[in-house]
Amino acid sequence: MRLLNTATASALLAGAACALLLGGCSAPVPPGHYAAQLPALDIERYFNGTLDVHGMYQDRAGTVQKRFTVLMRCRWENGVGTLDEQFRYADGSSQQRVWTLRRTGPGEYVGTAPDVVGQAAVTVAGNAMRLRYVLALPVDGTVYHVDFDDWMYLIDDQVMLNRAGMSKFGFGLGSLTVAFRRRGAP
Repeated sequence: MRLLNTATASALLAGAACALLLGGCSAPVPPGHYAAQLPALDIERYFNGTLDVHGMYQDRAGTVQKRFTVLMRCRWENGVGTLDEQFRYADGSSQQRVWTLRRTGPGEYVGTAPDVVGQAAVTVAGNAMRLRYVLALPVDGTVYHVDFDDWMYLIDDQVMLNRAGMSKFGFGLGSLTVAFRRRGAP
């Protein structure tokens, strides 16, 4: 006995495919969704002092392409933060990025760095922080402008986890997974 005829089965498969495609195109929840989540993230407190960072970059197929550690030295003064990142990659190469973050309102900041095109938009709510920016990324002698969408979640006073998506023209290029750990109170 046949449970579905061919037309019904095709319609169900097409509907399922559409649902998957539409679900893949849905926008992430806004940072305000996390407003009640604890512990509350105070970026002027968390990014103040020295942090040890460990991370990896995976291409869109999920293959780990780069592993890195970062020594971050951070300080704040009058609503302006300086985050000095010293990258050390598994292949022995190194890089420095110095962010300047400026508070523009409750839970809102803008960020700049030498390799960031324009300004980064930073929104903080509850235990979450979203950082969106365009990075001038050199690859084999050519510089590409790549969109980053970072989501950071405070786990406790010492640990924060970060998941960042990279894209160009709306197409995913890969992702970063990063763990931050504070060395103690500044």
